Amino acid sequence: MDFVIKKFNDLTNNELYEILKSRAEVFVKEQNITYIDADDIDYDSLHIFKIDNNRVVAYLRAYYKDKDTVKIGRVLTLEHGKGIGRELMETAIEEIPRIFTCKKFFLQAQKYVVPFYEKFGFKVISDEYLEVGILHLDMELSINIKNSINKE
Repeated sequence: MDFVIKKFNDLTNNELYEILKSRAEVFVKEQNITYIDADDIDYDSLHIFKIDNNRVVAYLRAYYKDKDTVKIGRVLTLEHGKGIGRELMETAIEEIPRIFTCKKFFLQAQKYVVPFYEKFGFKVISDEYLEVGILHLDMELSINIKNSINKE
């Protein structure tokens, strides 16, 4: 199945429930992060996800950080090593600018995933810092018409 792209008010109850369930499975259960996931940002976010066997197996949300920048967050995949994360990011980079007017993407990457985002052209713009007990780095990607994605 292809990726689903919806604003909050367009999500079905089942889609929202499965999104929240997958976020809890990855961030709370797998990564042991203690935080309130329902942070009201979802209301203003674009939600991009893939459903397989009635489960959200890949997900991210995107929202305006400021007038020129869209922040990507809550990036997850339940199945690793199958290319779903790559497909998710390719879809996001291609589709978000069609919905949100922006000049760049911003994300707060967990340190171990920085090389993954670098494959899409994201650049580190900060020193390492601790966020919810995990090392992170801020990253940005400028958007232009010929944005190239390294698919290696």
